[in-house]
Amino acid sequence: MLENIPSQSTMTELLGPSLFEVWQELCLAIDEKYEMERLWNTGGKKWTYEYKYRRGGKTLCCLYAKSNCVGFLIIFGKDERTKFEAIRDSLSDAVCRKYDEAEIYHDGKWVMFEPVNTDEFDDYIKLLAMKRKPNRK
Repeated sequence: MLENIPSQSTMTELLGPSLFEVWQELCLAIDEKYEMERLWNTGGKKWTYEYKYRRGGKTLCCLYAKSNCVGFLIIFGKDERTKFEAIRDSLSDAVCRKYDEAEIYHDGKWVMFEPVNTDEFDDYIKLLAMKRKPNRK
């Protein structure tokens, strides 16, 4: 858990104005669909910050920030990988390519997207809905 949550100006300085806007839009898109606990943390070796969406001890997704880069991580368990294949045709080529290139670990397939605009957000929301039904109207 992070003691000092980064301010808007800190995030803007880290990401740059256009990527900070992408970060905010993605958070807004998730917040619109999900009532979740949101946790700030350090980003480990590769990232400066981690912003995790979770509920009932289960993580929905994580956003990561480092200098001029936004990361959006979804971990797909076995059942979710089956669901992904079922909706693959409705997803963009870029999203499918990222999924196909991702590593599979003992706890699932870790897919890290690095959005530079909002073009893939509809697909991201579809992927999140496979993990957990939206709990906001």
